[in-house]
Amino acid sequence: MKIRKGDTVKVLSGNDKGKTGEVLEIIPKTQKIIVKGVNIRKKSVKPRRQGEEGGIIPSEGSIHSSKVALVCPKCGKATRIGYIVENGEKVRVCKKCNSKIK
Repeated sequence: MKIRKGDTVKVLSGNDKGKTGEVLEIIPKTQKIIVKGVNIRKKSVKPRRQGEEGGIIPSEGSIHSSKVALVCPKCGKATRIGYIVENGEKVRVCKKCNSKIK
């Protein structure tokens, strides 16, 4: 997958279309990612210990990596990612402005 943990991405389709957020987690086996503030699900939780509060807790659900595009740190637009080999290492590159992505 071309998207990594810590990247800023923009959602391209679905209920949260147009939202941007940081990638919190990547699940390579299913090609899904978890983005901060996107695909919020609510889960009911019972109190486990005495004095602990139960209730409804919102948490992020996973979305498929094909539904998001990386936001270039330099040009600020949602873009595709390319690779170039530099000093024997693969480096990610923005397809719109050809700048390197960390």
